[in-house]
Amino acid sequence: MNRIAARSVAGALRHGRNFNRHISTAPVATRTFDTADYLNRQNATAFGSFYSSRMMSSVTPSVQTPPPPAEKDQKESSASDAKKDAVVSHYWGIKRPEIRREDGSEWPWNCFMPWETYQADLSIDLSKHHVPKTFLDKVAYRTVKLLRIPTDIFFQRRYGCRAMMLETVAAVPGMVGGMLLHLRSLRRFQQSGGWIKALLEEAENERMHLMTMVELVKPAWYERLLVLTVQGVFFNAFFGLYMISPKLAHRVVGYLEEEAIHSYTEYLKDIDSGKIENVPAPAIAIDYWRLPKDATLKDVITVIRADEAHHRDVNHFASDIHYQGKELREAPAPVGYH
Repeated sequence: MNRIAARSVAGALRHGRNFNRHISTAPVATRTFDTADYLNRQNATAFGSFYSSRMMSSVTPSVQTPPPPAEKDQKESSASDAKKDAVVSHYWGIKRPEIRREDGSEWPWNCFMPWETYQADLSIDLSKHHVPKTFLDKVAYRTVKLLRIPTDIFFQRRYGCRAMMLETVAAVPGMVGGMLLHLRSLRRFQQSGGWIKALLEEAENERMHLMTMVELVKPAWYERLLVLTVQGVFFNAFFGLYMISPKLAHRVVGYLEEEAIHSYTEYLKDIDSGKIENVPAPAIAIDYWRLPKDATLKDVITVIRADEAHHRDVNHFASDIHYQGKELREAPAPVGYH
């Protein structure tokens, strides 16, 4: 490098080039070119570049080595705990208590608690029927029979899909009735006699039927579309009906529950005959109805049918109260009657 710099300077001097000619006309004294100083600066520049290059090449790049398995598991566990904490905020002081089954295992459900479970009363009379006598009774009875015709045509003997559709409708009346009684109680500053809770319990029980059937029957896209349509029409129709005539509304529901009992009885016949496989009961059904661990589909349909029989009695009873010219709050509500 020094020789190259020396040759370039010597060549410049040999050809008469003056490094200071751009300031030679200036009135001030100019600094003469110092060859040794120029070479020293070139050496310093070259040495600095060489030193920087060596320093850069001598620095070992930082490579992140994977953590040992124990540390990795600890980090994943911490991340999982942090994620859980992110879902459940403790800022408001709301935290689910630790709930366990009788055998000591953790309670897996958030949609219902152990104290909300029960054993269905299978001794209820399934053959009860309210004979239509008044004009409104006959209207309710004929309406339900007409609604059964398109259901039979569409589902035929596919009782799993039929039950799923039935429960999406059956869970509506209790919610509508409970909501309207709740609003009436607020407007009139009156107690409901426990009927708000009784009707909402019915709606929740029907919804649990649906949650169970969804575990057994996977609805197709067109069945989901049908559910949306039927639910939208039925909710608004029943809301208007309950506003106009609660006794007619409850009578319609009573007859709907009678049809539900019939449908589930046919469902059980197909299970007994082998047309429908008697598969193991879903875990949610075992915990909700306190069924044995080895319960089957037949056990689930049996307890659901018993629930429908109880709902039949409650709604016919409510309609009879209205027919007597009384309000529901004047009669004891069948709270907890499943």
